[in-house]
Amino acid sequence: MADSQYISVREAANLLGVSEKKIMDLIQSTDLKAYKIADQFLRLKKAEVLALRKSGEVKNENVQFEYTAGERIRDLFYFNSFYIVSLVIIGVLISIILYS
Repeated sequence: MADSQYISVREAANLLGVSEKKIMDLIQSTDLKAYKIADQFLRLKKAEVLALRKSGEVKNENVQFEYTAGERIRDLFYFNSFYIVSLVIIGVLISIILYS
């Protein structure tokens, strides 16, 4: 499908450097025209996508945010709280058994 005049939403997102959701938003706002092939598959004309990229109206979304140490620690406790509490309870029970 590399030489096809129609491309998928994913291929359009890769060409423009945006998310697939952004492509769907562009379709809904009529900045891009979508075509249904066999009444099932949503396709876009490659020439229209390339023209939109050339016009510069769509900003690249390749923004990445740093995952800080504080966020990592917060996520560790949030997603593993059951295991942490279980280990504390087991430790308390073992200490009661050993020092009683």
